[in-house]
Amino acid sequence: MPTDPATRGAAVEAAAEDHLCAAGLQVLARNARCRGGELDRVMDDHGTVVFVEVRYRANVRYGDGAVSVDARKQQRLLHAAAAFLQAHPALAERPCRFDVIHASGDPPRLQWLKDAFRADGG
Repeated sequence: MPTDPATRGAAVEAAAEDHLCAAGLQVLARNARCRGGELDRVMDDHGTVVFVEVRYRANVRYGDGAVSVDARKQQRLLHAAAAFLQAHPALAERPCRFDVIHASGDPPRLQWLKDAFRADGG
């Protein structure tokens, strides 16, 4: 596993993308920078737009990567997703969901949390 944080993050995001594609999802965008933040991956899951946040923690002593997607981070992702959909109106009417893939260890073990949180707070 690379030690440079940017390189390590890119490697984990690529592994997460491979995992999602193997499950049948298709990439719509990678590292989409929008007003309000960045979306690690935007995927298509049989007509559903999936906004994917990828988190890596080498050590889970203080919780896994999913724990770090707190209410503040969720709000940033919601704003970025809204900006993305505004920029891509053809996708705006499709159902959407927010997934989190968290990884830990070396080599990283991926865990996929489908529908990790909702825009309506559910």
